[in-house]
Amino acid sequence: MDCSPKSLKLYTNSMTFFNVRYYLESTVSLFDAAENIAIGQSVGNPKVRNGWETPELWDRAGCRILGDHEAMKQVKSGEVTIAFPIANIDFATDGITQLLCHIMGGQLDIDSIRACHVLDLDIPEEVEKKYFLGPKFGFKKIRDFVGAHGKPLLGGIIKPKVGCDTKTLLEVIKQMVEGGCNFIKEDEIMANAVHAPLEERVPAICEYLKDKKVVYCFCINGDADVVLDRVKFVHKHGGNGVHVNFWAGLGIYKRIRELDLPIHVHYQKSGISILTDKRNPFHIEWSVCCKLAGMAGVDFIHAGMLGGYSDNGRDEITKVLEVLRKYDTVTALSCGMHPGLVQAIRKEIGDDWMANCGGAIHGHPGGTYAGARAMRQAIDGTGGAEYDLAIQKWGFVETLPNSPNADAKLVAEIAKKDGRAGVQNYWRGY
Repeated sequence: MDCSPKSLKLYTNSMTFFNVRYYLESTVSLFDAAENIAIGQSVGNPKVRNGWETPELWDRAGCRILGDHEAMKQVKSGEVTIAFPIANIDFATDGITQLLCHIMGGQLDIDSIRACHVLDLDIPEEVEKKYFLGPKFGFKKIRDFVGAHGKPLLGGIIKPKVGCDTKTLLEVIKQMVEGGCNFIKEDEIMANAVHAPLEERVPAICEYLKDKKVVYCFCINGDADVVLDRVKFVHKHGGNGVHVNFWAGLGIYKRIRELDLPIHVHYQKSGISILTDKRNPFHIEWSVCCKLAGMAGVDFIHAGMLGGYSDNGRDEITKVLEVLRKYDTVTALSCGMHPGLVQAIRKEIGDDWMANCGGAIHGHPGGTYAGARAMRQAIDGTGGAEYDLAIQKWGFVETLPNSPNADAKLVAEIAKKDGRAGVQNYWRGY
């Protein structure tokens, strides 16, 4: 009996499935490629059936291929949506880790699939609300806490990244706070470095910040059990924020949020291009990662940058902003932020974002305090001596360059290098 996805009726009950939209390129038909994923990521070997695969088992555990199957059989590349049974994942305990294992796993081992991009993920609202808490605070409560309304937040990044002892680190922090930062985060390189171990620096910094209206995120990178212990340690000493790089696991943010402590969570993405780079024939769209982050409950996320030494382009940032605003997650822009860029970015995307700045704060001719003041003056629109010095050093950008979206450049670069069929036509949004 044929029990493969093509023979099963398509269910429309939104509580039964979650949908994943892919772009695929294959040496076989688009339908065959989708079928390989649908079978291989649910019931079994894509090409070998066995007697244990009863119709009832397929009915409750098999993926479905949505759309016009006959049309898919006529092409070798294109977009396709696959419905995954919700019953195959215990979202409460398997979490985001197992979700990703299902949607971007075994198909990478199938020779006939030459490219697979996860373009979007649609989880039923009822399922999302049941298993994902969303941010503990969110943009509105953060604005109320730091007292910043009607303008971007000012975030500061500790520099040097690592190497300072706790006494020096405290002096850096004081200058950033006095200069006007609403948010400060340690760099992802720091964690538990011997120069200023968490056990020493957390109590000292928390003592200084206890009466300050500033969110401070300690870098607590580590393996999962260590990260959760460090969140509790920060909370015990009166801290209000933690910084976790994605290498700790995309599921760690959900677990931190489920501790339900009054701790702001910052998602730091350095290195995530290993998963999201469009030059990789197998990748996950960054906007999908942002959706998972918002669902999991992060309050802040390094979303990308406009006009800096890293420039994600208008299309990418606009898409990410739309996703993150749904969850009330603060969109942090950094990697080349400086005072001369602030107003140009505001023209493009408004005020609901955070200017996260490291080099242009600490590299200001007047030092860290002056650098923070210059950024504060740029955001407040007041100008000042510190701002003027910053403009002399980094320049003023009236309008962001009207250059092609960075991702469109990547698409053209890929097509030129490897000539994959259909790449220009099927990569969406550029």
